[in-house]
Amino acid sequence: MERIFHTPEGMRDIFGQECREKKHLQDKLHQVLKSYGYEDIETPALEYFEVFSSEVGTTPSKDLYKFFDREGHTLVLRPDITPSIARAASTHLAEQDNLRLCYTGNTYINDSSYRGSLKEVTQMGVERIGADSPEEDAEVLAMIAECMLCAGLTRFQISIGHVGFFQALLEESQMNEEISKKLCSLISNKNYFGVEELIKEQCLSPALEQVFLKFPGLLGSVEVLQAAKSLTQNPKALRAIRRLEEIYRILSCYGYEKYLSFDLGMLGRYNYYTGIICQAYTYGTGEPIVRGGRYDRLMEHFGRHSKAIGFVCLVDQLHLALSRQEIPINTGGKPQTIAYKSEDRREAIKKAKALRKQGRAVILMCIDGRGEDE
Repeated sequence: MERIFHTPEGMRDIFGQECREKKHLQDKLHQVLKSYGYEDIETPALEYFEVFSSEVGTTPSKDLYKFFDREGHTLVLRPDITPSIARAASTHLAEQDNLRLCYTGNTYINDSSYRGSLKEVTQMGVERIGADSPEEDAEVLAMIAECMLCAGLTRFQISIGHVGFFQALLEESQMNEEISKKLCSLISNKNYFGVEELIKEQCLSPALEQVFLKFPGLLGSVEVLQAAKSLTQNPKALRAIRRLEEIYRILSCYGYEKYLSFDLGMLGRYNYYTGIICQAYTYGTGEPIVRGGRYDRLMEHFGRHSKAIGFVCLVDQLHLALSRQEIPINTGGKPQTIAYKSEDRREAIKKAKALRKQGRAVILMCIDGRGEDE
């Protein structure tokens, strides 16, 4: 019986000032997304298991909340909204070539390693389907910068990489899948010694060995791209770097290049990323507040051949960062209270209606508690 007074592990109630601030923050972010021409879409919190299967490359099966419907089909609480959008875009919106979709929803990950962290989080994001140019990549990054600025942040960084750079070198190395996955994990975690130990065990050319050894350290300002180009002659790898250079030039037109850094060792938590990948960070939280990237092959899982890019803002993490940085969220103040006696009820209600039409929040309070029939 004690459980009726508590929420499950990783879940929580949000109310009062915190809830007002979170809703206000979501409204501000939504205005940014709408200003770029994105249209709202809602997908169900429950999806068939196949939407998030291992072929999609999203959350591991063991970390999903699973259920069964009456027919015995396996359902899951969505751990990620992007595959849901990809499913919807491949069915209901299959005839539309260029889609700009934005969403708000909660996601659920049943990961025991997240002790003390939330298992239910609110995500806001966009999916640009049918996009395949550096201009559209840069626009997505510009939207991230504007969301951060609109929220009130002034100190933040958007770190970007390109999965294609790593994949091209993997193909050249001809490593097997098991070694490739281990190397990817070591590089993502900036485990220099682990990378060195693993690479020394492989029979690679000296040039290829050197580029893998330097992978975890390929991060910093735009000069990192020049350093990366000097390490390889692989055409696919160089094409990925040129894409990042072009994105940087375009983002300079927006005036947001100062928020940009590069990390070629950032390879992403989801396997469906194929091109640029990005994360945004700020002070006050150890987790990224934005994640995103290009996923040009995800749509194929749902029967649609279309390139796409998107990002998701982790609203709870962003709200936490604003709180720890003591950046106020102006929710418009407390409601105005109109106290009245029974004989003044009509006039009080008339005044309250007028104020509410002006956008004010009003609480009516009868101070004698008497009705006309008393």
